[in-house]
Amino acid sequence: MGLIKAAGSAIGSTLSDQWKEAIRCEDMGNDILMMKKTTKSGVISNGSTIIVAPDQCAVIYDNGKIIDGTAEEGFYTFEDSGTPSFFAGQFGAVFKEMWQRFTYNGATAKQQAVFFFNLKEIIKNPFGTPQPVLYQDWAHPIQNPRTNDYLPLSVKVKCFGTYTFKMVDPAAFMQEIAGTVDVYRKGNLIEQVRSEVIATFSNVLNELGDTKHKIPALELPSQTDEIKVMMDEKVFDAPIRRRGLSIVVFAVESVSLDEESEKKINEYETSADLSNASIQQGKLVDAYANAVQNAASNKSGSINGFMGIGMMNMATNGMMGGVSQAPWQNNQQQNSQPNTTVANNIQENSNDWECPNCKNKVTGKFCSECGEKKPEKRFCTNCGKEVDLNSKFCPECGKQL
Repeated sequence: MGLIKAAGSAIGSTLSDQWKEAIRCEDMGNDILMMKKTTKSGVISNGSTIIVAPDQCAVIYDNGKIIDGTAEEGFYTFEDSGTPSFFAGQFGAVFKEMWQRFTYNGATAKQQAVFFFNLKEIIKNPFGTPQPVLYQDWAHPIQNPRTNDYLPLSVKVKCFGTYTFKMVDPAAFMQEIAGTVDVYRKGNLIEQVRSEVIATFSNVLNELGDTKHKIPALELPSQTDEIKVMMDEKVFDAPIRRRGLSIVVFAVESVSLDEESEKKINEYETSADLSNASIQQGKLVDAYANAVQNAASNKSGSINGFMGIGMMNMATNGMMGGVSQAPWQNNQQQNSQPNTTVANNIQENSNDWECPNCKNKVTGKFCSECGEKKPEKRFCTNCGKEVDLNSKFCPECGKQL
């Protein structure tokens, strides 16, 4: 008893008129996974034809057993006097095992039918993590103070995307899920599959965030191929495969952080910015000290050197506060007589004055108590008005200074 593939010349000829019954299944689309077809009497007459469409698989069910099947499209004649023909293509071994072992607890159904399985890729299946999932983010490493090793920042991510799947083992699908129902739709199991997909994805996240891969959390959507390869290698989708299904495409479309993780990353990046600013400030202080030392040792150009340092002091004073004043003051005390020209210049501007900050009586350009610089007067070359030392334009006539 089994299927015999009809010759191409017989299709559409007078031989087709001899077929007592024709059993076929319409296109199952993206919704129906399995459908049972039989005759009005529940018995398939000898010589009846069975039509298998592309991307379909058909098995013959007879009184509680699977007796034959095929995954090759075409026209087949049902022969009840022969042995199974197993025109099955990729599922030959599967159908043979079904024929030998497939029963429903020994019960007889007293019925013959053809079960059609949908072999198309079932698309447009969304998924999303119902709760944020823990992830090790190597884009923001933190240092272990005891070992000085770097560890990833633990964050929680919410992921959304889509996946596709298809049937790869009709026997397992029928045995584990569908049984002998008249029709089995995707909606009957999609919630269970979705929960297993999310569990599978959680295992993949653990791998992607390990020390080998170090994928940043927000770069997960670009790892579609890597995720699928990892699923196959580690068989993370074993529960899905056990039902005769297999994930074909798994795509993460968006990743977001929970509120606590966003706060952690913001604090991390703020700390990094402050650290960089501190490093840059240290570099400016070092450069300033080097400039003072070089100017003092340059006998022929010391005046120009100290004037340049004064300009540097004015430019950096807003950012560094009084940091740049100390090396200027110390250098002046250590080099009180660098040469005759500098000595004369200091003498001309060394009248006693009162420090506006601490009220100390001072001789020189800087207060010996608090380091405050001696106030100086500045006049506009156009209108003669006294202006602030740091002004760029005259407040009276607007001339650029």
